[in-house]
Amino acid sequence: MTRSTRALAALAGVLSAVAGLVAGSLTAALLGSRQSPVVAVGSAFIDRTPPWLKDLAIQLFGVHDKTALRVGIIVVLLAVAALAGLLASWAPVAGLLIAGGLALVAVLAAMSRPDAGTSDPLPSVVAGAVSVLVLWTLINRLRQQPGPEGRRGFLQLSAGIALGTVAVGGLSRLVGGKRTAVAEARESLRLPLPSSLAAPAGVQADGAVPWATPNETFYRIDTALSVPLVAPDDWQLRIHGMVDREITLSFADLVKRRVVHKWVTLCCVSNEVGGDLIGNALWSGVLLKDLLAEAAPAADADAVLATSHDGWTCGTPLETMTDDRQSLLAFAMNGEPLPVEHGFPVRVVVPGLYGYVSATKWVVDLEVSRFDRFDAYWTPRGWSELGPIKTASRIDRPRSEAKAGQVVVAGVAWHQHVGISAVEVRVDGGPWQRATLAADGGIDTWRQWHWTWDAPRGNHVLQVRAIDAEGNPQTEDEAPPAPDGATGLHTTNLKIS
Repeated sequence: MTRSTRALAALAGVLSAVAGLVAGSLTAALLGSRQSPVVAVGSAFIDRTPPWLKDLAIQLFGVHDKTALRVGIIVVLLAVAALAGLLASWAPVAGLLIAGGLALVAVLAAMSRPDAGTSDPLPSVVAGAVSVLVLWTLINRLRQQPGPEGRRGFLQLSAGIALGTVAVGGLSRLVGGKRTAVAEARESLRLPLPSSLAAPAGVQADGAVPWATPNETFYRIDTALSVPLVAPDDWQLRIHGMVDREITLSFADLVKRRVVHKWVTLCCVSNEVGGDLIGNALWSGVLLKDLLAEAAPAADADAVLATSHDGWTCGTPLETMTDDRQSLLAFAMNGEPLPVEHGFPVRVVVPGLYGYVSATKWVVDLEVSRFDRFDAYWTPRGWSELGPIKTASRIDRPRSEAKAGQVVVAGVAWHQHVGISAVEVRVDGGPWQRATLAADGGIDTWRQWHWTWDAPRGNHVLQVRAIDAEGNPQTEDEAPPAPDGATGLHTTNLKIS
């Protein structure tokens, strides 16, 4: 083969893969399924990701880890598809088998999902069929008509297929109206919301994080490559298991109950020392304590297995849902209905626990049980069964440099459901200096702090530590996020000029 022929054969493979992906997406939209080929493969990959790789992805990409995964899957797919096109140009059956094999991987991935329905593999089946058909058509044209005339015909056929693919892609967007329907349902909701979002603590300095984290910048870490789309009218929650009375709630039933508005700071177990996978928000919802009291858990029950709409599971100590910490079935965040990415229409909020054992988004099932009777999603993957949040603190300003003289150092500290009594800062390993705390917003929220430093010129190292409400200082021992949360002191290197 000439170099140009090889390039055209690779192009045939890429075009066939893109056409298959678009056809699969249209099929998923028509079926109302989230399991398009890329989502199916990506979700299966996430399910099998070891803790160290999960942490690495979050360190590298942060809240954009899912975008990075999507891009990575597509890049690998197109590379393999180009190889299939090259192979098909001299051994058609082998190339077509590779194209079909890619589709088979997506089919098996869709079937492996815990929430898989009978129609979920179908988008990947259609994608495979279209991909094989397009590849066979293009390679056939390339093989049967060699020379400049044949290449010209190949390019004309390729252009037609590309235009058709774009048209089908546009149709897919129009058909996939479920997101629009859910967005409209969210916009039209009238919920019992707080009359004021007044923050009990103020920001002390420019560059410090605000007391309330805006919804659009609140961190998002979960396993949902494609966000579940659940309209309030379709939502239902079942409370069952080791209870005297099973309860089934609709969204209308839920919002008629007594509503509680509570400031709670949520933190991801993957948050590194000084990391930003943490946020503070005003949550509105119904007390889980009241609902579970109606269900009457058995005396020997010690856990609740929560299940998301997409099949993700979470094991939470029963005690944390029934004690005085006011754990919620939340339907609003910062005075508006939950954003879809944060669990709309209903999620669980349990103060004092890392999200992987408490913060179930799109929750549809609560089974009262015992820890020795189930394994939640992250436990078999090496994470701790219990996840109490550890005392931690962070320097938010200054970041890397400042001018000599009076420098305001500011940040946040937290130990949810225990509280913070003091924050201390030290420079270049010297004595600890007591910082000024902002107003206390409650033991379930972070505490803002600031400290004024007469900074001399030169390079300096700042460290911060928090002391919880029980008088325990934050540990200096360094530990990674796995298996139960990172520890150590946040350290900032500053250049004072």
